[in-house]
Amino acid sequence: MEQGIFAAIDTNDLEKAKNLAQKISKYIFGLKLGMEFFYSHSSSGVVELISSLPQQPALFLDLKFHDIPNTVAGAVRAVSYLQPDFLTVHSLGGADMIRAAVEEVKSQSSNSKILAVTILTSMNEKNLISVGIKDDIKTEICRLAELSLKAGADGLVCSPLEIQIVRENFGKKFTLITPGIRPKNFNSNSDDQKRTLTAKQAIDLGANYLVVGRPITQAPCPQNAAKSLMQEIALA
Repeated sequence: MEQGIFAAIDTNDLEKAKNLAQKISKYIFGLKLGMEFFYSHSSSGVVELISSLPQQPALFLDLKFHDIPNTVAGAVRAVSYLQPDFLTVHSLGGADMIRAAVEEVKSQSSNSKILAVTILTSMNEKNLISVGIKDDIKTEICRLAELSLKAGADGLVCSPLEIQIVRENFGKKFTLITPGIRPKNFNSNSDDQKRTLTAKQAIDLGANYLVVGRPITQAPCPQNAAKSLMQEIALA
């Protein structure tokens, strides 16, 4: 099973993003570019960032599309020329929306994989109740996982605390990407992640890829932090 780390480059500063990516690119599997970067620099910023690197890393374009099926299909079409390895949609958008994204990728003859985001790692059960979801997180994630995979999604994004139950219920035939990775010694007053594990724990449980942001990007030496995490998962 292929494994690796996507470094989350979540900044609206293109030069800072390029500088950081150049430092860490040889130590990681790929880059995750999310809404902050994309809405600041659009597709041209993605091209400029990737082309500034000595070799092209895998690209995880994490835009979490969530709209009516036709609009999501159009969004997928608009970014398909960037050839991202992974694109995200919100599973709460429903089966028709997920299916529209998957079918659009196929119509573009793209190799991009559609990942369905289950429940954000910033949310806990109290947050779910506040938006009208009464089931516990693991039950809700299993329901969303089943819906997403039946709709044709290539994989899922879920917190490390749900990896085991997802693998137990749905096997290992799909890609599982896990944010919410925190080294044991990581400490941040601004950390909004609520459901976390270490890199080794997440890989041991069955994650394919890990998304790591602040433990790399806020480290005194980002390249050493990235290298250390890659060594950690190699031992898993």
